Amino acid sequence: MDPQQRALLEQVAEQLAPLDNLLFITGAGISVDSGLPTYRGVGGLYDGVDTDEGLPIEVVLSGPYFRQHPERTWKYLRQIGDACSGARPNAAHRRIAELEQARARVVTLTQNVDGLHVAAGSQNVIAIHGDANSLRCTACDWALRVSGYGELAEQFGQAVPRCPGCGAVVRPAVVLFEEMLPTAALERLQDELRRGFDAVISIGTSASFPYIVAPVIEARRRRKLTVEINPGESEVSQLVDFHLRLGAAEAMEALAGRLLPG
Repeated sequence: MDPQQRALLEQVAEQLAPLDNLLFITGAGISVDSGLPTYRGVGGLYDGVDTDEGLPIEVVLSGPYFRQHPERTWKYLRQIGDACSGARPNAAHRRIAELEQARARVVTLTQNVDGLHVAAGSQNVIAIHGDANSLRCTACDWALRVSGYGELAEQFGQAVPRCPGCGAVVRPAVVLFEEMLPTAALERLQDELRRGFDAVISIGTSASFPYIVAPVIEARRRRKLTVEINPGESEVSQLVDFHLRLGAAEAMEALAGRLLPG
């Protein structure tokens, strides 16, 4: 860590130390140290290339395309699942979970569908895009939680998983492209934002969605502390009080070492 970033981190830690109500907003960057690739970008599975069908991955992983061609969407869901197989929470996930135990109120709003915050021990998590390890039937109430898509071959034995109860197509309980966000998650987020936070910390997200940027803007309006942990630039970089240009695991290890007892 270079001296400038270390000095900034010390300032952030000093201001966070007395605060009890924290909101962490996390994106794909927090899971990089767990070995998870993003769909695009540096190290991404589909960086600069389209799918075998000649379509962008965002099209193949969209709700309308899934309804028309579930076998093709599941093909890429399995590829992504294989690439993510065996991923475990890293230091950033664990440290947020520890802070949740140590402070009066810590909420994590995550764009990620990998379930690693919950696996690390966080309980107050709003997974705004769902959880890829949860499956549900598209027609009835059947649901199943799996530890990875490798289990699907054993349980379903076919390219497109089908409900054992009604025979309809099964899908991950995630928000595909061009689909609406889940009402319950949005309502919970609004309830938490109405209560307010002492600080909002954005970690590893490009912050390109209004519901990700809005909490930072609201915290600024209320003159609350705002921090970004991100090696690169995002839509909130010019809005926050502090921008730590560090990886998520490195930054959270350093901060937690100054914020947690012992």
